[in-house]
Amino acid sequence: MAIIMQEPALMEFLARDFAQVADDFTITRVEEDLLEVRLNVEDRHLRPGGTVSGPSMFALADVAVYLAILSRLGPVALAVTTNCSIDFMRKPAAGRALVAQARLLKLGRVLAVGDVLIRSEGESAPVARAGLTYSIPPAR
Repeated sequence: MAIIMQEPALMEFLARDFAQVADDFTITRVEEDLLEVRLNVEDRHLRPGGTVSGPSMFALADVAVYLAILSRLGPVALAVTTNCSIDFMRKPAAGRALVAQARLLKLGRVLAVGDVLIRSEGESAPVARAGLTYSIPPAR
């Protein structure tokens, strides 16, 4: 299945439908088998000790898979997360953005399954890995 939405259209969709979090993320790459998105880390994303919080990493993984789905299906605002498992593997580097690479393992009519690796910007070792399942609403 070909890419339907590229970075500008995806960012416009986020700004319009998810304005409360749109500024937190920057899409850096959209390919048929990979979507890369950056969490623009601010103080509100940090936990005591200066590291990025688990909920912020979860949000990054969730948004990455959501955008990967939209890139292939178009603007389906009502697609929702039905399952997520996240493994926190190491502490993110202080003072750096996080970058998520999302891959869709399955994109069906009803369910989408994705895998995400999250790294500190400029680092090769992942800080977290997540697997997510999304429910896709029926076409109208």
